[in-house]
Amino acid sequence: MARFNYNDKVFVGVENYHDGDMTGETRFHYFQRGDAVWGIFDGGNVAKGTLVARVLEDDRLAMIWQYLNNDGQFFSGSCTSVPELLDDGRYRLHESWQVTGRDGQTSNSVIEEVRG
Repeated sequence: MARFNYNDKVFVGVENYHDGDMTGETRFHYFQRGDAVWGIFDGGNVAKGTLVARVLEDDRLAMIWQYLNNDGQFFSGSCTSVPELLDDGRYRLHESWQVTGRDGQTSNSVIEEVRG
């Protein structure tokens, strides 16, 4: 049984979210049913985005994502998120992601659950 349940969790970027479309103001709202996780996100320079993921046996998320930025450009890609349970009970996700097409940019980032 998975240790993590992502249903109705809200995350914000805390690392590698200082430039580009995703900023510390981008909010990710996750939902879960069984091993299926999905979400919506916006804020920063993101007009609207969506993601779909599967919880793997080791609690990692295998994910695809897409979004439209405020300049009218579309982006999509894939991501693997490794969850961490913080001392205060919140979740932190360590992300390794890649943009589909274009230049195939890859990077790492971290998002953390927010309360309230």
